[in-house]
Amino acid sequence: MYFEELNTIFLLNFAAVALLSLCFAGLLAKVVLSAGKGNKEMQKISNAIREGAMAYMNRQYRTIAVFAVLIFVALYYLINWQTAIGFITGAFLSGLAGYIGMSISVRANVRTAHMANKGLDAALNTAFKGGAVTGLSIVGLSLFGVVGFYMWFQSTSLIIGFGFGASLISLFARVGGGIFTKAADVGADLVGKIEKNIPEDDPRNPAVIADNVGDNVGDCAGMGADLFETYAVTMIAAMLFGEIIQPAGTKLVLFPLMLGSIAILSSIIAIFFVKLGKSKNIMNALYKGLTAATLLSAAGFYAATKIFALDMTLFYASLVGLSVTVVITIITDYYTSTKYRPVRSIAKASETGAGTNLISGLAVGMQSTVFPLLMIVAAMLSAYFLLGGGVMGIYGIAIAAVAMLSTTGIIVAIDSYGPITDNAGGIAEMSKLDKNVRKITDQLDAVGNTTKAITKGYAIGSAGLAALVLFAAYTEEVMKAMDMTGVTVKLSLLISDPIVLAGLFIGAMLPFIFSASCMRSVGKAAHSVVKEVRRQFRQIPGLMEGKAKPEYGKCVDIVTKAALREMIFPAVLAVLSPLVVGLVLGPSALAGLLMGSIMSGLLVAIFMTTGGASWDNAKKLIEEGKYGGKGSDAHKAAVVGDTVGDPFKDTAGPALNALIKVLNTFSLLFAVFIVKYHAVIVEFLKGLL
Repeated sequence: MYFEELNTIFLLNFAAVALLSLCFAGLLAKVVLSAGKGNKEMQKISNAIREGAMAYMNRQYRTIAVFAVLIFVALYYLINWQTAIGFITGAFLSGLAGYIGMSISVRANVRTAHMANKGLDAALNTAFKGGAVTGLSIVGLSLFGVVGFYMWFQSTSLIIGFGFGASLISLFARVGGGIFTKAADVGADLVGKIEKNIPEDDPRNPAVIADNVGDNVGDCAGMGADLFETYAVTMIAAMLFGEIIQPAGTKLVLFPLMLGSIAILSSIIAIFFVKLGKSKNIMNALYKGLTAATLLSAAGFYAATKIFALDMTLFYASLVGLSVTVVITIITDYYTSTKYRPVRSIAKASETGAGTNLISGLAVGMQSTVFPLLMIVAAMLSAYFLLGGGVMGIYGIAIAAVAMLSTTGIIVAIDSYGPITDNAGGIAEMSKLDKNVRKITDQLDAVGNTTKAITKGYAIGSAGLAALVLFAAYTEEVMKAMDMTGVTVKLSLLISDPIVLAGLFIGAMLPFIFSASCMRSVGKAAHSVVKEVRRQFRQIPGLMEGKAKPEYGKCVDIVTKAALREMIFPAVLAVLSPLVVGLVLGPSALAGLLMGSIMSGLLVAIFMTTGGASWDNAKKLIEEGKYGGKGSDAHKAAVVGDTVGDPFKDTAGPALNALIKVLNTFSLLFAVFIVKYHAVIVEFLKGLL
């Protein structure tokens, strides 16, 4: 009873921590923006990137707003007003998180390039703090939204709409941003590097500004919205199971919020640990921050378990989640870093042509699924049995997922650092800065490719744990829906049941259709970019000689229109699939669909993101002078491999994380609707036949 009287104080403290995170992000933004912006040419290029990125984001959100309003109306009339309000707020905050990330990124890039004149330490400090603004904004907004709605509605079931809104915007941002960035990147590389043999980020390339804009709308805005929704949905899923075990406002419901708050404070402190040592190893400097956040969080989780007077097995479950982050980081680093065998084997294979490069890259991508998946299985079973199995065991898995996601602030800081340094290198190249500056930005960028891959692996791994909890919540919601409506439906989870198996096959198919749509969209848009770049080289006199300026805006416009047009189908697929399967085949088939999508989606996502990053870094290894160096046949073969890997790692692969979450949250929301109207739809279809 005493604890329940204190729950309002706890919730207010959690909200205060969220606001502290946002305030500290604002302070870091002020520090980053106070750095010098370099010469006029640098500022001119940076302004072009920023204007292109802002123009795309504004057009994207206007397009998304139409769908958001339609879904808001549907939720208002079909579910309830609380879910509708939660949805629109989750969608808004998810979009805001992405917008903040991109906004600071397009300002930190030129400052990082300028600070590179002062050395590696200064450039790293600026880039990382720019990324930290994004990380702390995401966790601050997400925690504040979840806490705020829980205080308002006093029920976790009523805030599922918040998670659905965040998931849907994440899907749009991931798909649209991914199509934009990779169509521009592929188009620029195919003509610039292979046909014209000019460097990456060469100002003569008409697609170079579109390419740099894409780094921001894809990796910053897209990743920002992605991890915002992953953080929020995982938190809500854990609270939902806590509420199944105990009433609202009790320890198990508030414990996930406590873990999130502690980890935010740990991430803020950990930012100060990111410093270059005597070895000048950039990755080690970033790992110092991640290690500090993990250890501080672990200590805080122990204290939280004691304060809430909970069984220590919950603390051990949280350690399981933190260990998953560490292990996935190590595994992804191994498969994507230029220091280790997988990337070096792809680079070596490039010596005999594009065919062997592609074969080697595909093999590395497939192999990279093994250890992350085994780690997720081990974590899932450990957390489940630590808590004794049953409903409490599922709660243990939820706590492991929350603990894993709790370090999102520092993880996103490490990720957003990547596109900032990538853009900084482009600005240095286009403004013809000293070679030493470009050398520093290249060092930062090479590490950025690995950090981006690590973050995607982190997001996908957490999605695997969270999706299992959401799936279990769906089965509970169906049972509750039957009690509420008085309608009895069959709910089977046995794959020997043909209905469940049918849903399983459909669910396993969805990630492939979804990925095919994303890949095809990138290919179509890249085709248009290639044609436009070739036209400009052919028709603009003196362009190749550097005497004329390219029409950068043409390529930006091509990829903007393509991204906005092509992002619609994947989103519609994610929303309609569970609704159609649930209404026509029933809740058992929908359960099968969710299981199938989780299993195949997780594997395909790891394969694509890790394999794509391996191809990219194999190309960069050759550009460093290994296996023939720039301009060699091996380099041209590696560019082809990277061209395939780009939409793998930055469009289709990471978007699967959002797909899995949308399918699960939508099914949770519409469980009552499906239970109520499944029989009606079946009778209607029988009548038609």
